[in-house]
Amino acid sequence: MATPSKYVTLVSGDGFEFVVMREAAMISPIIKGMLDPTRQFAEAKDARCVFEEMSAVVLDKVVEYFHYWYKYRNSEDVPDMDIPVELCLELLAAADFLGLDQCVHAVPLVSALADC
Repeated sequence: MATPSKYVTLVSGDGFEFVVMREAAMISPIIKGMLDPTRQFAEAKDARCVFEEMSAVVLDKVVEYFHYWYKYRNSEDVPDMDIPVELCLELLAAADFLGLDQCVHAVPLVSALADC
C-alpha cells in the first residue's frame, strides 16, 4: 500500500479548494474516517474531501482552525481564536458535522463558538 500524501484537499460546496496538512485535518473524526484506507472510500484514494454543505467562507475558517490546532497542539497557553460573530452559527454546524464537538482537542473551538 502506498504511503498517504502529507496533504489533503478539502473542497467547499461552492468549489473552493483548500490544501491542508493531513495530520491537522485528522483531528476531525469524520475526515479521519473518510481518509482511512481500510474503508476504501474514494476520498482515501484521492486525498480529497468534498463538503457540499459548507461554503468557502466557513470551510476557510475550519481550515484555519485545523492549522491553529496543529500549531498549538502541545501548548499550555493557547490564545483565543478570532471567530467572526456572523459565522458562529454556521461554524457551530460545521464543527458538529465534522465531529469536532466530540474531540477533546477541539474544545477551544467549540468553547469559542459558545461565547458567540
